[in-house]
Amino acid sequence: MSPDRARFGVTFSLLARRWRRLIEAHLAATGLTDATWVPLVHLDATGGGLAQKDLAALVGVDGSSLVRVLDILERDGLIERRRDASDGRARLIHLTRDGEQRVARIQGALRTAEEAMLVDLSDADLGVMLGHFHAIERRMAEREQGEGRSS
Repeated sequence: MSPDRARFGVTFSLLARRWRRLIEAHLAATGLTDATWVPLVHLDATGGGLAQKDLAALVGVDGSSLVRVLDILERDGLIERRRDASDGRARLIHLTRDGEQRVARIQGALRTAEEAMLVDLSDADLGVMLGHFHAIERRMAEREQGEGRSS
């Protein structure tokens, strides 16, 4: 194994942690934590109207752990749970107008932080890097699916 391959995982993990801390610092002004802003951004990106289990999958958490976060976001007037027209027992999660405004602030803070961290990289460099990230992500998903079938 080459030295670069040997240190990739640790380097990537440490970089991800540092990235996340820096993003958290930039987003502190929005009054939200990672646990609360990530679901809002996913709701915005998908257009809302998501079932809790679908949002949990996008966020990467268990559905039951998302309940408390959704309760906080609902209490703060950033989301609402509406009855699903096709299944009266189910509720779909939507951003409120205040939630949409908060997402706009979040996205502005994210852009500012990301621009500062990526200033030395060209768009072409970023495209190549994202391509590599997607390849790693696909491989991870394949392995996870394989592990799920064998259990």
